[in-house]
Amino acid sequence: MQRRYTTVPGRLWLPPTGCLCVLVLLVVLLVLVPPVALHPQCLDFKPPFRPLRELQFCVMYKEFGCCDYEKDQKLMAKYYQIMENFDYYGYANCASSVLELLCQECSPYAAHLFDAEDPSTPVRTIPGLCPDYCSQLWGKCRFVIPLLSDDPHIAKVKENQTHLCQHLALDDVDYCYPHLLSNQKLTQNLGRVQSDSDGCLQLCLEEVANGLRNPLAMVHANDGTHRFFVAEQVGLVWTFLPDRSKLERPFLNITKAVLTSSWEGDERGFLGLTFHPKYKYNGKLYVYYSVEVGFDERIRISEFHVSGSDMNVVDHASERVILEIDEPASNHNGGQLLFADDGYLYIFTGDGGMAGDPFGKYGNAQNKSALLGKVLRIDVDDNERGPLYRIPPDNPFIHEWGTRPEVYAYGVRNMWRCSVDRGDPRSKEGKGRIFCGDVGQNKFEEIDIIERGRNYGWRAKEGFSCYDKKLCANSSLDDVLPIYAYPHKMGKSVTGGYVYRGCEYPNLNGMYIFGDFMSGRLMSLQEDRSTKEWRYHEICMGLGLTCAFPGLINNYHQYIISFAEDEAGELYFMSTGEPSATSPSGVIYKVVDPSRRAPPRQCHYDPLPVKIKSNVIRFLPQETLIGVEPPNKEKLEAQPTEPYDWLQELIDRLGDQGPKRTTAAPPTTTTKPHRTPRRKGRRRKGKSRMDSAPELQNGAVRLAGDERGRSDRGRVEIYVRGQWGTVCDDLWAMQSARVVCRQLGFRYALKAAKNSEFGEGKDLQILLDDVQCEGTESSLLHCQHAGVGIHNCAHYEDAGVICGNADDVVEV
Repeated sequence: MQRRYTTVPGRLWLPPTGCLCVLVLLVVLLVLVPPVALHPQCLDFKPPFRPLRELQFCVMYKEFGCCDYEKDQKLMAKYYQIMENFDYYGYANCASSVLELLCQECSPYAAHLFDAEDPSTPVRTIPGLCPDYCSQLWGKCRFVIPLLSDDPHIAKVKENQTHLCQHLALDDVDYCYPHLLSNQKLTQNLGRVQSDSDGCLQLCLEEVANGLRNPLAMVHANDGTHRFFVAEQVGLVWTFLPDRSKLERPFLNITKAVLTSSWEGDERGFLGLTFHPKYKYNGKLYVYYSVEVGFDERIRISEFHVSGSDMNVVDHASERVILEIDEPASNHNGGQLLFADDGYLYIFTGDGGMAGDPFGKYGNAQNKSALLGKVLRIDVDDNERGPLYRIPPDNPFIHEWGTRPEVYAYGVRNMWRCSVDRGDPRSKEGKGRIFCGDVGQNKFEEIDIIERGRNYGWRAKEGFSCYDKKLCANSSLDDVLPIYAYPHKMGKSVTGGYVYRGCEYPNLNGMYIFGDFMSGRLMSLQEDRSTKEWRYHEICMGLGLTCAFPGLINNYHQYIISFAEDEAGELYFMSTGEPSATSPSGVIYKVVDPSRRAPPRQCHYDPLPVKIKSNVIRFLPQETLIGVEPPNKEKLEAQPTEPYDWLQELIDRLGDQGPKRTTAAPPTTTTKPHRTPRRKGRRRKGKSRMDSAPELQNGAVRLAGDERGRSDRGRVEIYVRGQWGTVCDDLWAMQSARVVCRQLGFRYALKAAKNSEFGEGKDLQILLDDVQCEGTESSLLHCQHAGVGIHNCAHYEDAGVICGNADDVVEV
């Protein structure tokens, strides 16, 4: 499988209207936009797919979408049926809107747009519209709307803009069309969550690994080597040594068997990994991944053995399939495996997918004869002969008729990341508790402690709230409530974490630290010993000088995928800047508490030696501290004969910045990145920045809007006739992106970003529209375009690019 940022032009069969061909083709390209990660799923809750036969109408989704050729032809027929009611004026003003709205059924975000995720509401006939877009549509094409839908209420309120737009609006405005394609509410300040100083725990981070593709599990073998093993969604597991170097040869490679795709939000893939408690002696490990068998999708739990000749490679021929479970849909796959203190293997499955667990009378999660929506517990010891696994004798439903004996707990929706509490280092209080984050439907996310035989409520309840009101009122439900639940204004997809039990940061002991994939929040819970209630505390990145220590940073990639602890019990989490299974933007961070550290040497350990038969890739950090200018390296080099205090030097340096004040004032700091990255090195003395800046030429470009201030990506801004302006993304394609990237000194254009992916340049004029380049021009002005300052678009269509010096193609 290859992943390459590109756009592919397509042909559209059009009626013989002559001059309208360009208009409609322009609209097709207008909505060919790059996705953002919104847990996209199709209306049938399959992930986006490439149609076997190329689409002819909704060609903007021909690479990935939710329509096959047959559906595409039906939408085309409906389009022409609608357009028969139009005169030339109607074609000119409304053809684009009709095409856009019809083709949203092929969008990978169709389940959100048509409100299919909430089974209590009927599936919409028109995608949910943002209020401003709805008003514009009503103003110029109100007569079109009843033709798009047979909803009688639409026909009733079609003449009243307010009532119509209220009817077409979504309850969750984050997902309305077209702003869900560029909605900054979903992505702003991710990884830099700010909170009031009261109750906000300021932590720092240390980068541990980078360049990973959706790293979703980091585990250790508990064998004394202090290696850690990182699993990528595509089916690769890498070995990292205690010095954080990575072995070139993967520990496990089952990419050919794993079912996943490069589309952002695909929940299938390699999902879980754990080592047997006696791995040091028996070499056993267990994996959880998605497979396709014929036309069926399944989740598979397999056992492997480590190679007898290389302790850093799995014997791939040793795979034994322990358990397979059919998946009726492609989402809600669960994916956690772990061994608890009792030595048994725990398997956490999703409810089977779709919306509201619609399978059977009460759903899979409440059906104890189904393995989906469950916590399973099995015994895999001594399985070389006889059955691959046995049922532990104290499993709660082993003697209940019609119930699967593997079931340990039930009523779960889609638990994503669970962990076992090591217990207090001294008293062992809390030892053995299993914490899980359970992803909610459309209102609440929750944290649960898993107990034997308990019902966790889904689909009757979501968090503390009733979801299925009839089932919720059933007195026999006897469900256990979560220890904490939070609404979707805080986050939309919980990522379960760990209770910190490490040595290095005593103040964190007993604190359950977790996060949210969508909002990028880091959060914590602390148990009140007297009331047994769990109290919430916000976690934010350290401000000012809090993280101004060598090797520490105060920001992270926004999409928090998973948490981990190493063999010593220290806490880590994994996140990515682009949650695609083939995007190498994943980073692992170690959590650091700068407020209190353990005494020197108290946490020292000596790893057992590791025999290496592979090349070693040294770790090179890439992340940087933001909001604080680090001291110059030359000044940090201490003279041999003089004492040196680097912290005092740092404080002095920061204090000298800016004009001298007559009264002391605290430095102003922020966790937001600069708009443009800092340049390495020093400027020459005697020349100001203005003196040394070259005179701008017409066609000069710059990049803006990247939240982390990276110089290789951003909104394209062009300088023409003494002013800076933006470029509209009508017809914006890779050929134009290549022109921009080459102007900026990069070898490749990796992405032609659309729909203001890097924000809207509202303070600037739109200077170029309908840009069409061959890719060899010296600037965008030499490409075809509508004319400087001539456009028919808005800033929510500002174009951008991602550039690079290496062609971003990943072979799997």
